[in-house]
Amino acid sequence: MVSRIDLVADLGESFGAWTMGEDEALLDLLTSANVACGFHAGDPRTMDLTVRRCVERGIGVGAHPSFPDLAGFGRRAMDLTADEVRTDILYQIGALQAFATAYGTSVTHVAPHGRLGNLVATRADYATAVVDAVSALDPSMIVMAQDGLLADEARARGLAVGIVGIADRAYRPDGTLVPRSEPGAVITELDELVARTVRMVVDGVLDAVDGTPIPIQADTVLLHGDNAGAVATAAAVRVALEAAGVEILRLHPDTVRRESCPA
Repeated sequence: MVSRIDLVADLGESFGAWTMGEDEALLDLLTSANVACGFHAGDPRTMDLTVRRCVERGIGVGAHPSFPDLAGFGRRAMDLTADEVRTDILYQIGALQAFATAYGTSVTHVAPHGRLGNLVATRADYATAVVDAVSALDPSMIVMAQDGLLADEARARGLAVGIVGIADRAYRPDGTLVPRSEPGAVITELDELVARTVRMVVDGVLDAVDGTPIPIQADTVLLHGDNAGAVATAAAVRVALEAAGVEILRLHPDTVRRESCPA
């Protein structure tokens, strides 16, 4: 039984006069934040404000790098080379590091966003590119990922890995996410979402879309903040986890698992 878990959400995804999510309210429920770095969302003012709010609350500041796809919110596949992925990751983490340094903190983790975050689980060249960037910049950063090639490559190179369980997304039997373009990819029924999250954290198992039980030993639960009812959902998940005896604590390199989840 898992006795502790980190709660993370994607924040700082507003851009200019356009506002995305209820970041201020979500921050009171989280222990970590994935902060958009300008390629799929976010801008310097939003990054500055988000980092400041995280520091005020003691929340871990993580980079949420993406494909350079502002119009598509980072959810479209792009045929980049591995070196383009590596340098884009470096660029985005570096931008967030500047704001973190300005507020007396550091970037604690890296969590690839959207389509890039899906592909690094199955494309070896992209997984290696992300690990190359993190290793060169700051190997103390935690790599947040689903089980897959990115997690395997990061562990093989000696980096700490935080396995992400995604509370509101449906999984295939192989442990990958059901694409958003398919029916049922996003779970919206609150009771179902809360129950599956508690089961995932406490029992380390989750039912795939076809009913197949799949093992997921999550170190952190991702709570999406860009949908209706995000704050109420996050609050319900946190309350249910605490009621199940799970302590909500910020992710730390010394507490994450360093071996693969058993098949």
